[in-house]
Amino acid sequence: MASIDADALLPNDRVKQAVLAGDVTQLSRGASNRYATEGDTFAIEETTFEVSSVEERTLGDLTDEDAQREGSDSLEAYKERMKMVHGGNFEWDPTSEIVTYRFERQ
Repeated sequence: MASIDADALLPNDRVKQAVLAGDVTQLSRGASNRYATEGDTFAIEETTFEVSSVEERTLGDLTDEDAQREGSDSLEAYKERMKMVHGGNFEWDPTSEIVTYRFERQ
């Protein structure tokens, strides 16, 4: 368990504000880097969050429930958001390895 910088896990201010508002309670990132470990904590504007689970998965493992935890209405909306966020070089490959981080307000 360590205290990590929120910037290490959360990619931008929009995501930080969504986490703070409770709209985002998990984030999936590419598996090439490990951004946090279960039990790590981070703070956003004096509010502390704890990483409650870290799970190695593939994009194909994601469900509508996962997409909703990541701030999208559905898995299809999440896929479209990922294409927009990552630009023209992103292709949804269900075999791509990811790490899903879930976190809870403390």
